[in-house]
Amino acid sequence: MPARSIGSGTISFGLVSIPIRVYVATHSEQLSFNMLHAPCGTRIKQQLYCPHHDKVVERSEIAKGYQFEKDRYVTFTDEELRALEAEANRAIDIHEFVPLAGVDPIYFEDMHYLGPDKGAEAMRETGKVGLAQYVRGGKEHLVLLRPYDGGLVLHTMHYADEVRSLAEVDLGGEPKVRAGELEMARKLVQQLSSKAFHPEQYKDQYRERVQAVVQKKIAGEEVTAAEPEKPKAQVIDLMEALKASLARTAARAERAAEPEVAGKRRSAARARAHESPGATRRAHKK
Repeated sequence: MPARSIGSGTISFGLVSIPIRVYVATHSEQLSFNMLHAPCGTRIKQQLYCPHHDKVVERSEIAKGYQFEKDRYVTFTDEELRALEAEANRAIDIHEFVPLAGVDPIYFEDMHYLGPDKGAEAMRETGKVGLAQYVRGGKEHLVLLRPYDGGLVLHTMHYADEVRSLAEVDLGGEPKVRAGELEMARKLVQQLSSKAFHPEQYKDQYRERVQAVVQKKIAGEEVTAAEPEKPKAQVIDLMEALKASLARTAARAERAAEPEVAGKRRSAARARAHESPGATRRAHKK
């Protein structure tokens, strides 16, 4: 089924303007649950409630307010917000081109596909991506445009003042590393390293477990939930943990290699079995 466009716009840089359409690039497979009234199983409805008047209010009575002090607001009508948005540039205006490696992934928020892709080839050849701004949904977004699989991808990004500083996080001081621990950690990283990222090998096992139980419940089976074991508090010896991790990854690698080795042995045995008896006798005479 072809993707449906969720909007249109224009990519502009210099005097170049390219009309585009926007498509959703990803979707969540996370399971969601509805709130039900337990005695009867009816789905609960959420209502808008005003504690001042002690009553449920209609959406037509709702106004948008910006809190500038505690419990003090300035209000905006939908018309005022639409007028402010109309003053903004509706085009995706590219300000500069930078190397993708120079953009930290911490700024990425979400992504969309763009079509057509007339601007993709130049970025692909130069290895650069475009940084732009445009207005959508009542906000001026910072976005990154990059070539992808013959087309263009738009990444919505956080502004610098939206990303908290790591200095706010307690890092626990300078780590004390014993002799040999760093080398063991390097070996573990090497054992767990792959030449490329293969996203298809990762599965949401929690979702699969929930779906399996859902099917059992639909079929009328009784499901008994086992009480999870609480992890015991323990002091971890880093060196011993690294050694155990290295041994475990080495064992996994051996198990993964076993089918391939067995397959090669079977192939060699089949090749020997297909040798002609005449050729075998001549070899013995020699």
